Amino acid sequence: MKNTTIPRRTALIAEDEPRLAKSLAHLLSQLWPELEIIDIVGDGVSAIEKALEHTPDIMFLDIKMPGKTGLEVAEAVADDWPDNQAMPLFVYVTAFDDFAVKAFERAAADYVLKPASMDRLALTVERLKQRLSDRASTPAAGEMASLINHVQSILAPAENSSERIKVIRAGLGNTVKMIPVKDVICFEATDKYVNVITATGSALVRMSMRELVSKIDSSDFIQVHRSIMVNNNFILSATRDELGHFTLRLRELDRGVKVSRAFSHLFRPM
Repeated sequence: MKNTTIPRRTALIAEDEPRLAKSLAHLLSQLWPELEIIDIVGDGVSAIEKALEHTPDIMFLDIKMPGKTGLEVAEAVADDWPDNQAMPLFVYVTAFDDFAVKAFERAAADYVLKPASMDRLALTVERLKQRLSDRASTPAAGEMASLINHVQSILAPAENSSERIKVIRAGLGNTVKMIPVKDVICFEATDKYVNVITATGSALVRMSMRELVSKIDSSDFIQVHRSIMVNNNFILSATRDELGHFTLRLRELDRGVKVSRAFSHLFRPM
C-alpha cells in the first residue's frame, strides 16, 4: 500500500510585535494545520539561535526588529546552516508599500504585508507548499545573494546617479584623508560607520554601507558578506576550507577576508 503520510513541516516566527506574531501563528494554524510553529521570538538574535537549534523548513521574518534585521538573520542563518540540509524558505513580514513588496517577491519565497490577512496568507501557504515540494535538497547558487541585494536596494536611500563620487573623504583621528575609490581594497561596515581599507591603512566614513555604495562609482566592487564589499581588482585567490567556506587573499592586504555562504557561489570554479 502506498505511503500517503504528510511530511512534517516546521516554521519559526520572528516578529517583535507580540499581537501580530500571535495573529500570524493563529492564521497559519487554520490554513495549514500540519505546520508546526516551533517557536515565536521577538528579536533577530533569538531568531538566529532558534533557527540553528531547530532547523525549521520556513522562517517568517519581520524586516525591522531589535538586534538583527530580517535580512541579517537570513544571512547569518545561511552562513551556519548544516551543509547536508536544505535551507529554510524565508518569508518576510513587512509594512512596505506595494511597489517595494514586488522586489521582495522576486527574491524571497514570499512576503506578508502587515497586518496579515487570511486571503493573502492562504496564497503564501500554497506557494510555500509548492516550493517545499519542488525544491532541490540544496538551494540554488546565489539564491541568498539575490535576496540580500534585492532587499538592500529597497532599503537604500535614493541617490542621484550624477552625484557619484570618485574620492572618499574619510576620517583618521583629526585628519581627513582623501582616498580615491580605485585605491580602496575593501569596505567593512562597523555599526553606523564604514572602514575604508587601503594599502596604506584604514579610515572611517560616518555613514552606512548602503549609503556609501550608493554614492561611489562602485562597478569594480562586489559584495562578499553582508558587511563587506571587495574591490575586484585586488582579489588574488579564493581558498575553500573543509567546511566549504571561502577566504579571499587580496593584493596589498596581509590578512584574509572571509566570504559568507550567501556569496560563495561567486568563487566556485567555472
